[in-house]
Amino acid sequence: MKKVVFVLAAAGLMSLAACSSQTPAENAADATENALDNAGENLEDLAENSSNEVASDALENAADNAHDAADNVQ
Repeated sequence: MKKVVFVLAAAGLMSLAACSSQTPAENAADATENALDNAGENLEDLAENSSNEVASDALENAADNAHDAADNVQ
């Protein structure tokens, strides 16, 4: 009886472990979201370091667009 309970418990734990793993598509979406967010951060840094006001505004807009795109990754 103890062996049966042990096997059932092990099977239950393995099924729970399988539920938490992500699919390759989910991994790709997460990586894309992170890359877009990092690009937005880099663009914000460039905008802060720019001495040209027009270029700074353009870089801020590009950063906002990158962050918005990261938010829309599914």
